[in-house]
Amino acid sequence: MKPIKTADELRTAIAGAALPRPCSCALGPCAGWESLAEYRWEAGQMTQVATLRDPEEDEPTLEEFHPEGTRYDSPQAPVAPAFFPYNRCDVWHCSRCDRHLMRYTEFGGYNVDPRVRELAPDKIAE
Repeated sequence: MKPIKTADELRTAIAGAALPRPCSCALGPCAGWESLAEYRWEAGQMTQVATLRDPEEDEPTLEEFHPEGTRYDSPQAPVAPAFFPYNRCDVWHCSRCDRHLMRYTEFGGYNVDPRVRELAPDKIAE
């Protein structure tokens, strides 16, 4: 799968998808980055549609993009493919609710924390 590197490529990857509908899956609303217990990830209804991880990049930047003063876990934070944590994400489609979801794993010290965030098209930024 060719990695997505720009906001336009990300918009194109999810274009034409059906409008998301209310979902009753275990994920619930995840407008900002949330820790993901594996039992909440219903793999049978998820399909990977894109990756933002560049396999040629040994150490993607940890710099974040917050021009409006948001924080990493804020639902209002922009989705900027070239910045952390998006540059370490895969994009998934849920067949039950038609949402697109971003998923990555946070590695910190002795802690491994899978995280998920709904991909809201209006939050995609350069």
